[in-house]
Amino acid sequence: MPNGSLEFHLFQNNSKIMDWKMRYQIALGTARGLTYLHDSCRDCIIHCDVKPENILLDAQFCPKVADFGLAKLVGREFSRVLTTMRGTRGYLAPEWISGVPITPKADVYSYGMMLFEFVSGKRNSEPCDDGRVKFFPTWAATVVLEGGNVVSLLDPRLEGNAEVEEVTRIIKVASWCVQDDECHRPSMAQVVQILEGILDVGLPPIPRTLQVFVDNQEDIVFFTDSNSSNQSSQVKSTTTTVSTTSSQPKSNISSASSKSSGEN
Repeated sequence: MPNGSLEFHLFQNNSKIMDWKMRYQIALGTARGLTYLHDSCRDCIIHCDVKPENILLDAQFCPKVADFGLAKLVGREFSRVLTTMRGTRGYLAPEWISGVPITPKADVYSYGMMLFEFVSGKRNSEPCDDGRVKFFPTWAATVVLEGGNVVSLLDPRLEGNAEVEEVTRIIKVASWCVQDDECHRPSMAQVVQILEGILDVGLPPIPRTLQVFVDNQEDIVFFTDSNSSNQSSQVKSTTTTVSTTSSQPKSNISSASSKSSGEN
């Protein structure tokens, strides 16, 4: 594709900065593409590896969901499928770890994690000099929930040039997408309608898997894997099962205008 991947424009040091308007349109276009895969194909297609590297940009910076090497087909007569764990660390939904059959909501989770990176312009986990990692999704979700300054969350290269309402909307959507229980996540069709301004969305609770970073910051140590040349973040703790008691997002999503709620 003429403009390469989203990863190149978000994370690499380029002379041309991707402005907020373009980021928002790419987020919306990607959501439309995933909605098509989930709802409009003969079989439901679960991509299983949604991340910036797999979002390619054409000459007009229109996003194309790419790399279906890990994708899984689910017949319309089935609601979920059992498959081996696949995807990329940092974008994996909790159900992959627990080994339960997956649904398109696994893609919704990955998309939500990617949305946070649209805002920050960085990987969600950024290592510091002391080996610890600041986890951006927890910080962003907390700022929005507490009514803080969302502009402070923006990629510094944007110099604050963004619509505050859109930034808040993106973080709200991202926070709902990464809820621990897949039943609490919106569908990609709902995400499209929210980003289009057709639906409004309430304040999301901070998922338990994100809240743990706030509750136990002094106990969570991240380190670089000495066996890999790539930096990675790992939690120095035993695995526990967590859940959320929050209400489902459908009760927090309402019509924001008299526009038709049908998909484009």
